[in-house]
Amino acid sequence: MKAISAYAAKSDDGHMEPHDIKRRAPGAHDVQIDIQFCGVCHSDLHAVKNDWGNSNYPLVPGHEIIGEVSAVGDKVSNFKVGDTVGVGCMVDSCQTCAACEEHLEQHCLNGATMTYNSKLDDGTGDEEEITQGGYSKRIVVSDNFVLKVPENLDKAAAAPLLCAGITTYSPLHQYGVKKGMTVGVIGLGGLGHMGIKFAAAMGAHVVMITTSEEKAADAKKLGAHDVLVTKDKDSMKKWRGKFDFLLNTIPVGHDVNPYLALLKYNSTMCFVGAIEPLKAVNGAYMIGGRKALAGSLIGGIKETQEMLDFCGEHNVVSEIEKIDMQDINQAFERMKNNDVRYRFVIDMQSF
Repeated sequence: MKAISAYAAKSDDGHMEPHDIKRRAPGAHDVQIDIQFCGVCHSDLHAVKNDWGNSNYPLVPGHEIIGEVSAVGDKVSNFKVGDTVGVGCMVDSCQTCAACEEHLEQHCLNGATMTYNSKLDDGTGDEEEITQGGYSKRIVVSDNFVLKVPENLDKAAAAPLLCAGITTYSPLHQYGVKKGMTVGVIGLGGLGHMGIKFAAAMGAHVVMITTSEEKAADAKKLGAHDVLVTKDKDSMKKWRGKFDFLLNTIPVGHDVNPYLALLKYNSTMCFVGAIEPLKAVNGAYMIGGRKALAGSLIGGIKETQEMLDFCGEHNVVSEIEKIDMQDINQAFERMKNNDVRYRFVIDMQSF
């Protein structure tokens, strides 16, 4: 085990400060990565504040990791020293259950091991340790959970693809978004801006759906063809029944009924943001047009690699603001105030 510099929260006040952690030496199937950039996800803020009631301290967040391979185990064949690679939200799963066999490791029936704040056996047989994430100088990960990053992508701007990217790509991909379809992206934030970029790259006619007229210009710069402001009743009526698919990125509980009315018959609205109770859904909106509500959680490793390859082919990356590691507390405050366009990325050279 080797001591590695990191930043951690020590309690649910969420304050981040320097903290050394230990990383294992690479095993036969491990890849050691010197971290160059790490995206700042809103779930990092929830975790350090213990908003979900499951945080273990000290806690080192970060699951949008881009770096360079600095060592590999003797049984690793897919990666070599010097490769640019990524690590997303997971670092392990059982690899044997039905979900894992379908390349859906995020739904591992025995529980996926997340990149941070997951308990795991430390090898002693009677003690546990906690995974620590990418707000650190180095990480060691099983080669099954390491991803190849296309060389043409900007490394810093590629970091949020490992969470925000796959979270929005996966449902668009799974529901067959393509040219000739009209796709609505609800909410323009870290997730929504990636949803626009992906849907546009897939060839769809993309409509940004928002409560704020001020976001129209940004949405069109990102690739949206139209903007629907939900406060405009005439516009909502105009777009009723016009959407083949809706990607809902709103991060809190809300009234979904007005959005269901926008769907064509036999179409789906998929949630990727709200992980809390929604307001009552009127079943008539679903029954009348055989419409569906669905949810999606990140993506499996195979699909995440497909997403990165798609990004390399179409030159899709996130809109970012780079920050120094020492500025993470200010970044969290700005994030709480929605003062970021659209993702913070930590430059690890600032350590």
